[in-house]
Amino acid sequence: MRLRVLGILSVLSVLLVLIASNTILASAGRELTQELQINRAASLNRLAQVAFDAGADGGEATQLQAEMDRYSELYGEGVLIRLQQGTLRSGGLSEDRADVRDALARASLNLSDTTLAPVQPFGTGSAVISRSFGSASQVLGAAVLEVNQDAARQKLRERWLAVGLAAAALAALLLIAAARVTRWVLRPVHRLNAAVAELETTGRSGRLPEEGPPELRELSRSFTSMAQSVSDSLEAQRQLIADTSHELRNPVGALRLRIDLLQLELKTTKERAAAAAVVTELERVEEILDGVLKLAAAEHRAFADSAGTPSGGPSPADRTPIDPFPVLQGEAERAGPAARLAGASIVLGSPHHVPALIACRPDDLAQMVGELLNNAIKYAGRATVTVAVHARGASVVIEVSDDGPGLSSDERSVATQRFWRSPKHTAVSGNGLGMTIVDKLAVANGGRLLLSGAQPHGLRACLEFPRAGSELGDQPAGGIE
Repeated sequence: MRLRVLGILSVLSVLLVLIASNTILASAGRELTQELQINRAASLNRLAQVAFDAGADGGEATQLQAEMDRYSELYGEGVLIRLQQGTLRSGGLSEDRADVRDALARASLNLSDTTLAPVQPFGTGSAVISRSFGSASQVLGAAVLEVNQDAARQKLRERWLAVGLAAAALAALLLIAAARVTRWVLRPVHRLNAAVAELETTGRSGRLPEEGPPELRELSRSFTSMAQSVSDSLEAQRQLIADTSHELRNPVGALRLRIDLLQLELKTTKERAAAAAVVTELERVEEILDGVLKLAAAEHRAFADSAGTPSGGPSPADRTPIDPFPVLQGEAERAGPAARLAGASIVLGSPHHVPALIACRPDDLAQMVGELLNNAIKYAGRATVTVAVHARGASVVIEVSDDGPGLSSDERSVATQRFWRSPKHTAVSGNGLGMTIVDKLAVANGGRLLLSGAQPHGLRACLEFPRAGSELGDQPAGGIE
């Protein structure tokens, strides 16, 4: 947008300079032409008067010829005067020239022509002016004067140069002014755009400075007020969800205790089956409450970190870099019994001799890897689950992949939405919050969750983090690429 606005202002500035320059140069050309025309017309009138006197008296033309020669010597311009008794010439002007013949023809008809064409800076050649002389009823002769325009052209070129330099300087000033005006106008727009993106991503936005035109200052104030209202509303919603989930745990716990006591009093098989169904639903409610609490905590940390506010732990810039491999090893060992019970196996890639460090909370990383392992064990069936760390340039990727049925590309695109579950997994217990929690925790720690298909089949979940420590190499840090 800045380039477009600056381009339009630049074109308008250049057009303005060109129009002003063209007007000034045209005026300068007319001025020099008029000055030359007045001066040469006066000289022509004087010579015509001398020629008239010589022709009227019938005297010798010697004095007239001397006058013509002096003029040609002084100005370097030719003169031709036709009298009844003959034609006088000086300065090499001859009627052999077509323009001289035309001028003599007009003068013989008692038509004078003392008008010069506008002087052009790069033209060549000379022009002629003419007039007739005689009485009111008789034309006694004609005078033709050659006008050398070289001096006027040189003056005009000098003015062109001066105007060109002034125009270039003015254009540069206008372009600089256009750039500053564009920056002044668009800086609030760019900040507003960044604030909108921040609000969309984090649910928070800092106070916008009131700069630029009055309309944009008012827009900045309105957006700041709106963003604060939206942030407060989102924070209130998150807090309400967290508080509600936490408060529900006590009555749910009490309800579970009462059901356990009730089961002791049940006698028939039908009654025990009904109680078991109630316990199953209660366990589902507890699982959902646990998931919602975890999600609320993850979202709180994600929004707090992205907004640059503390959330009970160090900021991303202050976190101590950790080696993720021991965390992966611990979670793989913890998930081992569940994997064996489900008929799955967990393969842990070997560590590299140079650790690939990341700036992430160890407990958050453990929760993310644990959620990914639980999902793989729960939904991949009797599959092989692989856990590895890769160092790829400036990034470190923690990969949890399986060779199970996996998810389609459409399903992967919505897998991180709250409470989403694949239609293929409706028979498997779950709350649809695991991937959402992992995604939010990854964002809270400066990373991101990427889902893709594994080869030949299965799901690959990658946690990508910026690599901490520029002194480290780029070799793979895990056993699987």
